[in-house]
Amino acid sequence: MPVDPSFDYIEVRGAEIDTHRDTLGHLRIAVFREFPYLYDGDLDYERAYLKVYAESKDSLVVLLYANGQLVGATTCIPMADESAEFQKPFIDAGIDIATVLYFGESIILPEFRGAGAGHEFFARREQHAKNLGAKLMAFCAVDRPTDHPLRPPNYRPLDEFWRRMGFAKNERLHSNLEWKDIDADNPSSKQLTYWTKACQ
Repeated sequence: MPVDPSFDYIEVRGAEIDTHRDTLGHLRIAVFREFPYLYDGDLDYERAYLKVYAESKDSLVVLLYANGQLVGATTCIPMADESAEFQKPFIDAGIDIATVLYFGESIILPEFRGAGAGHEFFARREQHAKNLGAKLMAFCAVDRPTDHPLRPPNYRPLDEFWRRMGFAKNERLHSNLEWKDIDADNPSSKQLTYWTKACQ
């Protein structure tokens, strides 16, 4: 898919990420309110989450701008630099976390989707994995039932897109994370399943 020529991609790494934490946090909150995450965002949490990326010398964030506005972003970080809840399923499965690059998220505001940015995000993160000598790439997605009451009628899961990108769902690898849904009073635990792809 051709990439929209009006898009500007800016790569920031390690400590450079620190100056973008608030703008990234606001973008994550906006996008993750949508199904299936339904995340009732908290900027303090976002700052702490992104601090992990800023403290990793080998992390990468790709910022997507359109007409000077931040409209999307994607992140990746060596699994060895991630927090314990992300590392645990790989350690339990006997996978050396030093060989894994974790893809944190790809987020794009709705009106800018379908113009090639998603493909570009994957390509840039995969190149970063190769540059680091990683053997495995992985990301996780939240598991929601198909009959969830907040699932929009026109919702289309991204599974087929991820498969086209060469990733496979690994039912052996799960993490449990806690956040507050937009329709809830209190945080609750969610299961996320990992998708993986070997570096070529």
